[in-house]
Amino acid sequence: MTASHTPVTVQTLAAFSDAWNRHDVDALMSFMSDDCVFQTAAGPDACGTRHVGTEAVRKAFAAAWEAVPDAQWINGQHFVQGDFGTSQWTFTGTAADGGRIEVDGIDVFAFKDGKIQLKNVFRKARPNLPAAR
Repeated sequence: MTASHTPVTVQTLAAFSDAWNRHDVDALMSFMSDDCVFQTAAGPDACGTRHVGTEAVRKAFAAAWEAVPDAQWINGQHFVQGDFGTSQWTFTGTAADGGRIEVDGIDVFAFKDGKIQLKNVFRKARPNLPAAR
């Protein structure tokens, strides 16, 4: 007998996005497959930095809030087609120097057995805006 899995939907990706905005790493990891991969927007490799497996991905997800404690992903638009999907968003927050971050980006996903197997981030490169007064 083959295991049946609920497919990933637009609502799944919206809930995943909500977990990012709540800074809820446990909720985020509940969406990820056991063999998950997270490829960041920046890093030393062509793919950014590649984190493989639940512990590495959990640590990398949590690092986003350590770097930008007020991080938010707003204006989300989510799309799913079979085992692939995307989430477009605007990333906002405050940089360590007080500058404001506001930049558009997209996650490209691959799904496996009703979970996110790959989260691959692409983000526009834009200088931070002046600190709010």
